[in-house]
Amino acid sequence: MSGGGSLAEWLVSALIVLGGSFALIGSWGLVRLPSLMERLHGPTKATTLGLGAMLVASVAWFHLVDGQWTTHEMLISVFLFVTAPISANLIAKVHLHRLRHGEAAEPVGPAGTPAPPSSGIDWATHEAPHEGTPGDLVGD
Repeated sequence: MSGGGSLAEWLVSALIVLGGSFALIGSWGLVRLPSLMERLHGPTKATTLGLGAMLVASVAWFHLVDGQWTTHEMLISVFLFVTAPISANLIAKVHLHRLRHGEAAEPVGPAGTPAPPSSGIDWATHEAPHEGTPGDLVGD
């Protein structure tokens, strides 16, 4: 190879640097942001995109340099892009449920004071058991 390397090497290098940058920013957000709801964005958004870019770099390398297609990276990407939002949604629902019941203390973050749970509207968490139904601790 003469010059500065092949186009495939430049493409793969750019994807790895892009992916590493996204992963670094997402990890930094996970560590530095104060509240749970703010910290969820780091791993579910930036880190997922970073890992996705690195997996695309791996696919590009094996296809452009070795001449073979690999499906392992695509399966990992599909699994990652399906499970990350679902797990973040469930973590957020549990957190909102705990806030509603007064079990969790939420620090004030850069976005301001968290809004108090609205009364009577349970759109984000399961509704509390009604009096006299199974699971109602008062009526049991």
